[in-house]
Amino acid sequence: MSRNLRSGLFGRSARASDGDGTDWPQRAMRLVEEFETSSAGWFWETDRHGRLTYLSAKVVEQIDAGDGAVMGQPLGEVFVVDGASSDTERTLSFHLTSRVSFSDYSVRSRGVAGQERWWSISGRPIFDEVGNFRGFIGNGSDLTEKRRSEAEINRLALFDSLTDLANRQRMRISLDQTLAETSGYRATALMLLDLDRFKAVNDTLGHQTGDALLKQVGQRLSRAVGGAGLVGRMGGDEFQVILPNEGGRDRLSELAERIIAALSQPYFLNGSSISIGCSIGIAIAPGDGEDSETLVRNGDLALYAAKADGRGLHRFYHQDMLIGAQSRKQLEDDLRTALAQNQLHVAYQPVVSTKTTRIVGFEALVRWTHPERGAISPAEFIPIAEDCGLIESIGEWVLRTACHDVAHWPGDVRVAVNVSPIQFANPALPTIVTSALAGAGIAAGRLELEITEGVFLNESSSSEQMFRKLKAIGVRLALDDFGTGYSSLGYLKNAPFDKIKIDQSFVRGAAVPGNRNAAIIKAIVMLAETLGMETTAEGLEVQDEIELIRELGCSHVQGYVYGKPMPAAEALAQLEAQGGAASASGFKVSRSPRIKMLRRAVLEVAGERGEVRIQNLSSTGAMIEGIALSDQFVGHEVRIEMMDRQMISATIRWARNGKAGLQFAEPIDLDRLQQPPSRILRKTG
Repeated sequence: MSRNLRSGLFGRSARASDGDGTDWPQRAMRLVEEFETSSAGWFWETDRHGRLTYLSAKVVEQIDAGDGAVMGQPLGEVFVVDGASSDTERTLSFHLTSRVSFSDYSVRSRGVAGQERWWSISGRPIFDEVGNFRGFIGNGSDLTEKRRSEAEINRLALFDSLTDLANRQRMRISLDQTLAETSGYRATALMLLDLDRFKAVNDTLGHQTGDALLKQVGQRLSRAVGGAGLVGRMGGDEFQVILPNEGGRDRLSELAERIIAALSQPYFLNGSSISIGCSIGIAIAPGDGEDSETLVRNGDLALYAAKADGRGLHRFYHQDMLIGAQSRKQLEDDLRTALAQNQLHVAYQPVVSTKTTRIVGFEALVRWTHPERGAISPAEFIPIAEDCGLIESIGEWVLRTACHDVAHWPGDVRVAVNVSPIQFANPALPTIVTSALAGAGIAAGRLELEITEGVFLNESSSSEQMFRKLKAIGVRLALDDFGTGYSSLGYLKNAPFDKIKIDQSFVRGAAVPGNRNAAIIKAIVMLAETLGMETTAEGLEVQDEIELIRELGCSHVQGYVYGKPMPAAEALAQLEAQGGAASASGFKVSRSPRIKMLRRAVLEVAGERGEVRIQNLSSTGAMIEGIALSDQFVGHEVRIEMMDRQMISATIRWARNGKAGLQFAEPIDLDRLQQPPSRILRKTG
């Protein structure tokens, strides 16, 4: 230990001996050495030029001095002020040059093996007997472990422990800072991402596989975004991307599509190939929100729209989404009131046997008459009920009501009740069904539960158990809306269905010449018969469809042709009045679907050309107006230009009051015709 350090520590007033023959300086030095060895503290000393003349040995061993020795180097080069604050650096420099004391300054040094170390140092100037400055003397402590612990705490506070991406808190702080820095004059984009079909992975393969999948998703997402923005995980399968100074929709669309493509590529985990998808909602500040709360809300609305439009898509926020969300929220509140105040009611639509034309059952359909808005379509309020958690309450109420009503009908008449995927996933469903049957006092075989293909999205052993429990009760099971969702012949092999209901999209237009729906219906019927299942064709509206459906082999039909949904009392009256026989009504012959439109066209009649307007259009004909034709033109052949430079041959079938009906020589493609025209048709004549 240097003499300066010794004198600076103990001064000249120390006694020469402590009475037992040991010099006080020697004992003091032993105490100092013990302190340096056993504690986190250490000492240092410089000369008048700021060069180190003493440094505790344990600190010397932990500092990488390059090719030279630590001793003799300037203090400010061995220990660098920690942090980027120039004020702190000037303050430390001021203390050293001004020869005044300083305390607890954080500094860092280059440690061995390339690892930085952090220290806290304090110091004071020392002077000789005549007041000459001799240098600085001081002490320090090791802050390395403390700093590492603080860094780890900070990392845990701001980073997601699973993916190492920014977490919800850091994303919120970063978005707040970014929006504050742009101050409303530079765009900032926010992407909200949600994984499609991720829940099925967790449910079927376990949470460990789900966690491994999320790690790979985070890596792919980070690579796709690169340095363009900050990527974070908000929890579960939700992610965010903040893109400062970016508001170009084309570039954002390109990035969103690149992200969706990257995340949709197969993942290989534990020997399995897993495929998921991704939906993205995008909001752009300041137009879509000047604060983080508004921007996140609007991005979430855009994400909701992307998922509603079919998933695997991206959507930008626009004002209509907020209006729609507010409307849904109001409808949700009204629906809660409707359920509490018995504003809902059940209507019943007949199901008729194609062999006997007798009513064999009714489908129970929930209806809502709003006190102010009138009748609200189930297509509007059922999705809201599913989103807000009301569907189970509504579904159970419909089930109990239907069982109670069917108890008053003839014993051979059944009732069909829809079961949502959310209800189907509830382990209590068999108990609820058993309770409803017992409460109404009806046989289980009179109840038919209609289940959509949505229940197979999360197909697992629990789904198989639910099917077995329901069949054990004795109820019938029907697969509803077959062919419109996630159709798979595989689950028909295992699921114990008694009936397949053919969606109305295949039934409508089946009797129109040239329509392929009849062939599709025939294939479904043959499949059902092979599996020992009945079939019901839904949505029949025209009488000639009945005979076609019967010829195709369907066992049952349902639709407006045999009656619209009606109250329970009317259903009972219909059963009693006609002894269960069903009477068909409505149009007798199917015709091609009509499209109401106003579209300009050029008509050529007897060598003359003129502009007309199309009002109604089908694949086989059209109604036009804007031309004076008399009855003598009926039967005449004409040509009409509805698409750019493409003339279609037709025959005039009727003409009166400036309007005429045309029958095309050959059917036309309506989808192609409804595309925007390549140019505005020229006026003639």
